[in-house]
Amino acid sequence: MIETFRNIFKISDLRKKIGFTVFILAIARVGTHIVTPGVDTDSLQAIWANSENTVFGLYDLFAGGAFSKAAVFGLGIMPYISASIIFQLLGAVWPTIQRLQQSGEEGRKKITQYTRYSTLVLSAMQAFAVAVWLESQNVAFSPGFTFKMVTMISMASGTMLLMWLGEQIDERGIGNGISLLIMVGIIASFPTALSQEWLEFTNNNRTLLTEVLLIFIAFGIIAFVVALTQGQRKIPVQYAKRVVGRKVYGGVNTHFPLRVNASGVMPIIFAQAIMFIPNTLFSLFPDSETVNWIAQYFQFDSFFYWFVYGVIIIFFTYFYTAIILNPIEVADNLKKQGGFIPGVRPGKKTAEYLDNILTRVTLPGAIALAFVAIIPYILIKGFNINFGYASFFGGTGLLIIVGVALDFIQQIESHLYMRHYEGFSGGRGGRIRGRR
Repeated sequence: MIETFRNIFKISDLRKKIGFTVFILAIARVGTHIVTPGVDTDSLQAIWANSENTVFGLYDLFAGGAFSKAAVFGLGIMPYISASIIFQLLGAVWPTIQRLQQSGEEGRKKITQYTRYSTLVLSAMQAFAVAVWLESQNVAFSPGFTFKMVTMISMASGTMLLMWLGEQIDERGIGNGISLLIMVGIIASFPTALSQEWLEFTNNNRTLLTEVLLIFIAFGIIAFVVALTQGQRKIPVQYAKRVVGRKVYGGVNTHFPLRVNASGVMPIIFAQAIMFIPNTLFSLFPDSETVNWIAQYFQFDSFFYWFVYGVIIIFFTYFYTAIILNPIEVADNLKKQGGFIPGVRPGKKTAEYLDNILTRVTLPGAIALAFVAIIPYILIKGFNINFGYASFFGGTGLLIIVGVALDFIQQIESHLYMRHYEGFSGGRGGRIRGRR
């Protein structure tokens, strides 16, 4: 392991990429501590002490603790995720967006531009809702139109800056920029969650046996998440021999991997972004009894909330898997390359065979993903632990950390192998499999 870290810093290009990524992540963390003008932070923290186990606490987890401080990065990157979801959904029902998605690089650039505009609109709407909520909690020094406008400009600008920082990591750093920003924000909550749990233990609110049991549960969940992330079904593939000039190509047996969780962590992020929308809309009407009645079903401690959350995760698992893995395209590529699945005719039959297996493999993966996501609810109800501790050692936070970390390590290993260095897995044969 020590030798692997040495190898990383021997490669100039990789060293620069990692250094640039760390620098960008550090800038993102600084922004979580810059408070929006006109907010009484002392009063806000007093109110926040009773709001941790709510949907606001969950949003704060994704925002890296910036939402609880009403910082300029308080909205996090979630408006951008929401905008991306909207355009991916539109791509399935709107022919114009479909044509852009299928028109290559130029189409993707246009969709990216539209996504940026949509992010600005969504972040402005959410920032306005946050301003209304802050005024309703009496934490604004000078409530009114000016405060709302300043909050909208500050938080919307913060979200756009975060989006740009994530894109810079994609272009000049290493790893998926948006995912890394979310992961670092979640990790930043670990010291606070651990200190709160220690206070609970020292105050005799929980026994030593309970704490030990929670640690074993945490390790079990981590092992389960890693297995879910790395699990795959191998489809045998054979390539026929081809003679091109004086060379013989093909004639080898290999396999095509179908992952149990081919979509990675994206269904969790998509579902969470969707679940934030109702509460954002509800906060715009704080005095409406009808809205407040509906809003109670979307509270973090509501069984209905977690049921809908799980169903959305299962839906997006299938939806995102269908986007990133098209059986028809895979079958056509195999046919063009002279490959075939033993016992299955090339072309349409191969596509149907792959689609059937993918459907059956994705179902347990989607259910397992939904189960992992609702583990915090189970831990909070079963052990009465605080949300920060539950969200870190089980559920969405842990899944994001494991998935993004494995993807990050896989990209580092790719650079090492290209330059004939050993990776974290101790050799070329044991290479860690990335999510994509």
